[in-house]
Amino acid sequence: MALQFPDRLAAATAARDSRVCVGLDPRPDLLPSTFAQSTASLAGVTRFCCGIIDATAQYAVCVKPQAAHFEALAPEGLAAMWQVIAYARKCGLLVILDAKRSDIGSTAEAYAQACFGRHHQGAVAAVDAVTVNPYLGSDGVEPFIEMADQVGGGVFVLTKTSNPSSGELQDLQTASGTIYQTVARLVNGWGASRIGETGYSSVGAVVGATYPQQLGELRELMPHSIFLVPGYGAQGGAAADVAGAFDENGRGAVVNSSRGIIYAYRATGGDYQQAAADAARTMRDDLNSVLG
Repeated sequence: MALQFPDRLAAATAARDSRVCVGLDPRPDLLPSTFAQSTASLAGVTRFCCGIIDATAQYAVCVKPQAAHFEALAPEGLAAMWQVIAYARKCGLLVILDAKRSDIGSTAEAYAQACFGRHHQGAVAAVDAVTVNPYLGSDGVEPFIEMADQVGGGVFVLTKTSNPSSGELQDLQTASGTIYQTVARLVNGWGASRIGETGYSSVGAVVGATYPQQLGELRELMPHSIFLVPGYGAQGGAAADVAGAFDENGRGAVVNSSRGIIYAYRATGGDYQQAAADAARTMRDDLNSVLG
């Protein structure tokens, strides 16, 4: 039987001694000039993302394609995204599709099928996990969890996000605590029967690096959930800020950096792949230094 998502992630973390997730947010206006002439056909976007994968694969455990940036390049953008996903999997990286999907009934099932069962040119190019918005409640999340169960995948539920205005809704007080605490309890419940050999469940949570106090609080509320931690680097989060996301063995979370890695060449100059590799290696080492 194939390993479930939390166990595959734990194995990748141990093999690479890394907790780095590289966000793939392709923006034609930020690509190196050598790709400029080919962005109209999306060949440049695809080559750039695959080049980032080549440069960072030895330092990262997963990549996180941001679906919106590929969808913005419609109609060919989705085809490019699935080519990049297939390439990442070929290179041995786990893939977390950052789609933030949510709906109910057959529509949610269709979204889940698109994420976990997509076929491209006759070959399955499914992802390992997907981000999901819980605003519609359980019947907007469970179709994704059920599809993930079928393929050994994972789901990351938006819980306490890294953006500055997240508190407008997520910090609102209810009779049982804040909204994000309520979501955390739901996540813990959804994952209770889906715990792998490593003690972590296939239902994880998105918790931002920009809220380090809440990271520690939410780790206590969701002891078996893997955290996907955005907000590192360009959004201001540092290695010390994310320590609370991990258990005493340095497991239980991956930390994402997008612009800080894939566009590192814009700050350092020189080759974009070398700059990305250096940024990913530095991030890996910084995270490891605070985890002991």
